[in-house]
Amino acid sequence: MPNKRTNKTIAGYHLLMILAAADFRFKTSEDMVIRAYLEQEFPFHVSLDNEMAIISALKPDEWEGHFLKYMDDFYDDATPEEVNNMLQFALDLTKADNVITKEENYYLQLLFDAWHAE
Repeated sequence: MPNKRTNKTIAGYHLLMILAAADFRFKTSEDMVIRAYLEQEFPFHVSLDNEMAIISALKPDEWEGHFLKYMDDFYDDATPEEVNNMLQFALDLTKADNVITKEENYYLQLLFDAWHAE
């Protein structure tokens, strides 16, 4: 089965959802950051039911591999400005509940290490 590449915006959604789930708590403040991302990226309504089904089916030990794949998909199609914008959304998401857990920090660090290695 060929490795299917993902749309950059959908990849960003996956990244934010896993980052939000990393501490096993999903707060309203985190949801608001993800909604802001979606409003910016999708000027029209789009159904993300299929994407949510994919994310929901992942076991916690599968999150990192999934995150890394979607991180690469996003980066491959993004401009430097879009990368910085996604990093800001990720940072805003981790700070949304005023607590950055070690799990959230781990995923955030994966993004910063990979995308600012240049």
